Amino acid sequence: MLNRVVLVGRLTKDPELKVSQSNISVVNFTLAVNRPFTDSNGERGADFINIVTFRKQAENVNQYLKKGSLAGVDGRLQSRSYENKEGQRVYVTEVVADSVQFLEPKGSNDSSRQSAPQNQRSASGSSYGNETRGQNQSNSGKSQQREPNPFQGDGPVDISDDDLPFELGA
Repeated sequence: MLNRVVLVGRLTKDPELKVSQSNISVVNFTLAVNRPFTDSNGERGADFINIVTFRKQAENVNQYLKKGSLAGVDGRLQSRSYENKEGQRVYVTEVVADSVQFLEPKGSNDSSRQSAPQNQRSASGSSYGNETRGQNQSNSGKSQQREPNPFQGDGPVDISDDDLPFELGA
């Protein structure tokens, strides 16, 4: 069986660090991941994926990432359920992150980011957003039209809790 998830997106709000009863650090955050296609209006939709990570990785996420940070997540999909205060069964599907990669240089999501060049190299060394999926120059020398990078911008992604397709705090 295979259960593997790889995502790249921006945090919709600051991570929430909690400590479990067994003294294990736990961080929950939501990643906004743009869809690879546009709708009939030319708009690109996004999916809002709940992520959870534990121990040292959780502490690092809490310390170094914040709302709008670009992150890569490698993990597995997990479903669970619990009973809320009203006695109703609540089902949650989330990604349990084995690894969270910080894809921007430290401080690039601050006000200094606005003066940074658009072609920044990510922490992994690749120039994210300057690659095209399966597109390259043809033999005639004409370059094909590139789709704009939805993650490249002048600041953090501004998403309110009302924009999320689920209720936070679960």
